Amino acid sequence: MGKTLIIGASGGIGAALVAACAARGEDVTGLSRRDDGFDITDPASVAGHLDALDGPFDRVVVATGALVIDGAEPEKTIKAIDSQAMLDQFALNAVGPALVLARAHGLLPRKGRGVLAVLSARVGSIGDNRMGGWVSYRAAKAAVNQIVHTAAIELARTHQESVCVALHPGTVATPFTADYLGRHPAVTPDEAAGNLLRVMDGLTPAQTGGFYDWAGKEVAW
Repeated sequence: MGKTLIIGASGGIGAALVAACAARGEDVTGLSRRDDGFDITDPASVAGHLDALDGPFDRVVVATGALVIDGAEPEKTIKAIDSQAMLDQFALNAVGPALVLARAHGLLPRKGRGVLAVLSARVGSIGDNRMGGWVSYRAAKAAVNQIVHTAAIELARTHQESVCVALHPGTVATPFTADYLGRHPAVTPDEAAGNLLRVMDGLTPAQTGGFYDWAGKEVAW
């Protein structure tokens, strides 16, 4: 029975991952702001909660994030940039995961396979951006992709069997996306969790530092 840590366990995808891992017989620990007071944007909160855990964990998933923060909608144009809204996006979607990754060495087993996955988004891909808009969210997700890639290089020096990746879960029907789905096909959180677990199960150390979608296909940086 593996040990799993889900950060952002009260969100749509996070809660589904907790349920899916528990159904597989895994020993699951969940952390969230709502239920545990875990604030991923606060270094003291991240340190206090993570350092108190009984690790290591075979799987760690950072499933936090938001598209709309304090009512700031995704920008339709660069002309709509608001500095505070952009800073808020970076704090939650990039700096927060970086604070977790700073403790990755203590969360994963030194010997044997471990997986640390950070949920990102395809809109964070620079190479795949043909629509424009959503500047702050895109930039924050592009930043977290770089953070994951960099952290994976360092982690590989001491945890040679571990995998650290950014994952795009696809378009998932949650309150997070409710106002932005339009005619885009979406999956349920349960389906997304199953897809993500299949991808994580199949990852090898050679893939560490990569960016993959819900089907296991590499996403362009």
